[in-house]
Amino acid sequence: MKNIIDIEIVVPNQTRYLSMIGKIGENVARELDRFKGDREALAHHLNVVLTEGVVNAIKHANAADPNKEIKIRISASNQEICIKIYDSGQGFDLTNVPDPSFESDQLGEKGRGIFIIRSLMDSVEYKKNNGGNVLEMKKKLG
Repeated sequence: MKNIIDIEIVVPNQTRYLSMIGKIGENVARELDRFKGDREALAHHLNVVLTEGVVNAIKHANAADPNKEIKIRISASNQEICIKIYDSGQGFDLTNVPDPSFESDQLGEKGRGIFIIRSLMDSVEYKKNNGGNVLEMKKKLG
């Protein structure tokens, strides 16, 4: 029997839905039948990357326009979790996002979310997709 989870969510472009999206990520981690690693750590990581990715889509890609929507797709198999966050913004080059400055007492805001996502996931891509963009994040489970 294949253990596959495939969830698609569309929410208004508003930060009030961040907690709900993060909790869905946590629940996906807890439902993986064959995952042998630290389930609570994975749940926390999925919450963080979903929250950071959706915040970036709301603030930057969709310019905080409450009339726009964010689409999130979470797919999980026994081998991998893939999270896609779709936006309708101009897009950007992921390779040009600098790591935040750690030299001051405050963590720099610029690039912080992408830095966190890259540190928690195995692969991160941002590319054009059907008139918009998609942030694709993958985590190997095996």
